[in-house]
Amino acid sequence: MLVLDIPGYETIKVKNIVFDFNGTLAVDGVLVAGVNEKITALSERGVHLYVLTADTFGTAVRQCQNLPLDIHVFSQENISANKMQFVQTIGPETTITVGNGRNDLAMFEKSILSICIIGSEGCCAKSMNAADIIVSNPLDALELLLKNDRIVATLRT
Repeated sequence: MLVLDIPGYETIKVKNIVFDFNGTLAVDGVLVAGVNEKITALSERGVHLYVLTADTFGTAVRQCQNLPLDIHVFSQENISANKMQFVQTIGPETTITVGNGRNDLAMFEKSILSICIIGSEGCCAKSMNAADIIVSNPLDALELLLKNDRIVATLRT
């Protein structure tokens, strides 16, 4: 479990981190270089890691097969509701969500902390506005999660 003690904000106990796949960890269905190593390092922190995706390119399972991630592929219909329900089921009060798309908005609003990635695919403005933190690529998001003082510095009052 990760514990983030954020002065003037709150103490967050993190058990789960949920990632979108395309536009978040991957571009055009292929993991961004360097994501593998950072995901593996993050898994050693005692948190559960998940990927929730509609898998636009049909590559998510293959791309993530050797990573310590639980992958859930949903149909493209109701993907937003499915992601939100998944976060609700595992415990939104102990879950960080990471994504970029419109279908990530509802899970952003449910989770204790959300990170929006702008990336080469861009991001949905509504999701960006709902996020607690915005970064420019998946490696920066993963570094935030690995170096928690960066989150503290960003969110403290």
